[in-house]
Amino acid sequence: MSLYCSQGHANAPGSRFCNWCGETLAAPAGEQALLGDRYKIVRELGHGGFGRTYLAEDQNRFRESCVLKEFAPQVQSSYALQKAEELFQREAGVLYQLQHPQIPRFRELCRTQFNGKPSLFLVQDFVDGQTYRQLLDQRRLQGQTFSEAEVIQLMRDLLPVLHYIHELGVVHRDISPDNLILRTADQLPVLIDFGGVKQVAASVASQYTPSAPTPTRVGKVGYAPDEQMDHGQVYAHSDLYALAVTGLVLLTGKEPGDLGDLSAGNWRRLVNLSPSFSRTLTKMLADAPRDRFQTAAEVLQALQGLPGSSPSLTPALGTLPPGAAYIPPMPPQPAPPSSQPTYAVSPRSPAAPGTHTLPTAAVPAPAPVNPAPTKATLGGLGIGPILATVAIAAGVSAAVWGTRDVWLSLLPGSSSPPDVVETVSPSPEPEFSAEEQQRKSALTQRRQTLGIDSGFLVRITDTTFHQRYPELGGRSLSKGEEDAEWREKWDAIATEWLDTFEQELSSAARRKLGKYSASDRTAWRTAVNQLYVSSRALNDLTDAQFFHRFPDLRGQDFINAPIGQVWQGMAADQVAALQSGRTLSRIEFASGALGESVRGDLKPGEGRVYIANLEADQPARVDLETNAGAALFSIYPPSPSAQVPPILEDSEMTRWAGTLPQSGFYEFVVVPRGNDSLRYQLNLAVDRVITTPARPTPRQSDEPVQPGN
Repeated sequence: MSLYCSQGHANAPGSRFCNWCGETLAAPAGEQALLGDRYKIVRELGHGGFGRTYLAEDQNRFRESCVLKEFAPQVQSSYALQKAEELFQREAGVLYQLQHPQIPRFRELCRTQFNGKPSLFLVQDFVDGQTYRQLLDQRRLQGQTFSEAEVIQLMRDLLPVLHYIHELGVVHRDISPDNLILRTADQLPVLIDFGGVKQVAASVASQYTPSAPTPTRVGKVGYAPDEQMDHGQVYAHSDLYALAVTGLVLLTGKEPGDLGDLSAGNWRRLVNLSPSFSRTLTKMLADAPRDRFQTAAEVLQALQGLPGSSPSLTPALGTLPPGAAYIPPMPPQPAPPSSQPTYAVSPRSPAAPGTHTLPTAAVPAPAPVNPAPTKATLGGLGIGPILATVAIAAGVSAAVWGTRDVWLSLLPGSSSPPDVVETVSPSPEPEFSAEEQQRKSALTQRRQTLGIDSGFLVRITDTTFHQRYPELGGRSLSKGEEDAEWREKWDAIATEWLDTFEQELSSAARRKLGKYSASDRTAWRTAVNQLYVSSRALNDLTDAQFFHRFPDLRGQDFINAPIGQVWQGMAADQVAALQSGRTLSRIEFASGALGESVRGDLKPGEGRVYIANLEADQPARVDLETNAGAALFSIYPPSPSAQVPPILEDSEMTRWAGTLPQSGFYEFVVVPRGNDSLRYQLNLAVDRVITTPARPTPRQSDEPVQPGN
């Protein structure tokens, strides 16, 4: 196991001083330690500003290799670590939702004791391979660099990955040869070390470590564009800029600072490239963001027809994980002529084997007609009824969408994630007063900051507006002075919805509002099934949050109404919370013990799932100790059916004793009932404890992901 000094220099085992800088070395602590009673450290992989990185074995996953990265190692108090964990889940929790074969999966944030102090570790999949920095260093020793064909192939292989994360509203921020690994197994580039994690870690350190410097912008000087390093502004084209710089570094063997003025094209004197590829790099490196390619799909289209890679770097497509939205590398093909702009379109399912499709120029589809939802009120939002009655006539619906046309012109930028692709907003209508123009401009800016699709905001606001003010008869609002007061009320409702979205949903969930569908719900069911969790439990957690906010909608059919998108956004966040372990715990019995107790505290709208691997015909006793009527309690067997129904489901009963009907993972779901916080203790006692866990398999007969009653 290599020894590292504080500067990150690697040294041979047994060294007493750093061979690079002479610093006295300490023996590596923690080797062979078992972190969190789960991760066995094998060796240290590196040491840098982010902290130490270790190769470990996951004892709960058949000793599968994984990577542990210290998260904010300067933070040491338990309180600060708790706040760091909360900040990470809030700001970088979207990374748990990334499911792409060329991105190491983020497994969890593990809080544990390490070397005698509390620590946080980010757990990720291990990638066997070499970074492109290492590959370039090896070639430099031989007087060689990467060829044009190899760099083009790298871009073709990596751009679909960037397209995927950008569609989810994620910008990497730190692309460079150090953060790309050529995977040994299939010779595909893998994207590692997302800059968002480093940004959160730096923020945490500055808040809770007095001596820590003020956090700087994430990104490497020379690789990141000026607007990112100077102002912290990041967009999809920021990653494309960094990818172009990475390509030039691989082509020339020189660092960015030695390439001259990139936007002026000084690098052309250092490398001889084909005119087409040279033009592509020039546009990716344009000084003005508006002059660059705006999406990865546009760059892929520009690369069509250019020479491919050498055989040694030709990739082979691997098997995609369930639910992965992946665009495979594209073979050269003629680009169809079109006068329309290119729009990045995310596929709903993986491409079929052998099918290579590129998002081509297309006009965005018009917004769907507003469905006729059932009647309910949004008392929790305090804005009155939001779902239209089934009896609304078609003429009223047309009037509603007449209003929609007015507001769409004031809420631009709905065709791409607003925080990712830079958009230029048109000025508000000139006939509005200066005060109204300022109000609408602020509304547009906040919507874009939150990443809300403008069409969706208009639909849900229109529905609420016309239900709150039925005296309008559903008529559209004019732009004249006579409707100025009504337009102010409409803007106030839109603002209230933005408040709700900001308070209730993560950034990733907000960006997909208006786009959730049945295929997403199917993917969520598959994802939680791999955690031994059923869709029933996922529905319980989502319902707890949703109906705490919107109690009047309980029992209503709203999944296809605009408000149904909010429920699905909450479901997406609940899936991420389960995957990260924030709302999921496993009950395991100590050696020789026949019972176990766990305690917890839940705020209104929260919930928690406990799972335990139990055996059929075992006598079992379950007791949820809490105040009478304060909780809803569910106990689900491994495979509920008409013959084996749930033992308890959303029940005020908190005790059960009997013989278990099936073998496998049982779920115990606890949610508060009402508006008070819940403190509880869950006691589980069984006979004949088993210690060999069942392998995770999807529940083929599981229920749909949908709201409950």
